[in-house]
Amino acid sequence: MKPTPSRLAAKVLTLLLGLALLGTPACRGPVDQAGSATTNSPAPTMTGFTKPDAAELQRRLTPEQFAVTQQCGTEPPFRNAYWDNKKPGIYVDVVSGEPLFSSLDKFDSGSGWPSFTRPLLAKAVTEKEDHAHGMVRTEVRSARADSHLGHVFDDGPGPTQLRYCINSASLRFVPVERMAAEGFASLMEPFVKAGLISGTATNAPAAVRTETAILAGGCFWGMEEIIRKIPGVQATSVGYTGGSFPNPSYELVCTGRTGHAEAVEVVFNPEQISYETLLGFFFRMHDPTTLNRQHNDIGTQYRSAIFVSGPAQQAAAEKVKAQFDRSGRFKRPIVTEITPAAKFYPAEGYHQKYLVKNPGGYNCHILQD
Repeated sequence: MKPTPSRLAAKVLTLLLGLALLGTPACRGPVDQAGSATTNSPAPTMTGFTKPDAAELQRRLTPEQFAVTQQCGTEPPFRNAYWDNKKPGIYVDVVSGEPLFSSLDKFDSGSGWPSFTRPLLAKAVTEKEDHAHGMVRTEVRSARADSHLGHVFDDGPGPTQLRYCINSASLRFVPVERMAAEGFASLMEPFVKAGLISGTATNAPAAVRTETAILAGGCFWGMEEIIRKIPGVQATSVGYTGGSFPNPSYELVCTGRTGHAEAVEVVFNPEQISYETLLGFFFRMHDPTTLNRQHNDIGTQYRSAIFVSGPAQQAAAEKVKAQFDRSGRFKRPIVTEITPAAKFYPAEGYHQKYLVKNPGGYNCHILQD
């Protein structure tokens, strides 16, 4: 059976509509050199840096990077490199390479841009009042290269209550496993203390261990919106799996004849959240007792399924399923299938993080206590 008309219409409408690029204010002159008090870790030596002239920067940077950093441009929300990046590492100025922000201070603000509670280092950024567009905001620029980065607001989480809303185009991400090789070993100790890498700040770290789970429980929009916020989840992607039809599209899966289920691929850190704990969230966010159905979404593509990779996941899935079946939480038997993982086909771009882009969109998933 096809999705309800309201859901199909919403998805088609989203496919047709794009986000408009926000306005580009005029750049101001040199900004103040007073930075806010933050981490006092020593910065890597960057002696000899001289900012290239405009012609050289145009040659080195992409048009969007140049427009943002040199002309105070603003990239579109949700369509930029790092708004949903959850990998551990640091963010450096795309012009100078100076370290600016850390993933340890990054949070999901729902704005569609990378958001941080603080800069990585004291005096890494400078701030200045911005009176563009008939409002007063606080602009953020890099201290060494004077690149426009974004703005800072006072509506962030603790402990700073600040939200540094930064353009991805002004940044380059350095994953934690590359930090030592790129000269940022002195900044690695917080990642060691957080348990994200092993070793010491002066040694090359061990790679961060991740595991992948593939879960199906009805509309993948609502599932992803819950799963992506779970502590320990590194990345999510919605897509199709479990069928025999190669390279399926949303329209084909909607017919219910491809054998695929709408599913979420979840990359997580098993040192922060176990596979069993993740499955506990899974059974709490949908009704695992309805066969090929979640609320108004009917068809095999909306079945409840756990696609396991290897004996360990198989045993964990059977254990958690049995625990929930015996718990008395559900009035009917659980019908969730546990089956070997098959090829996962990522869904079309407009489906990814759909409810972040469309907060009022169709959703039938609620995380139960």
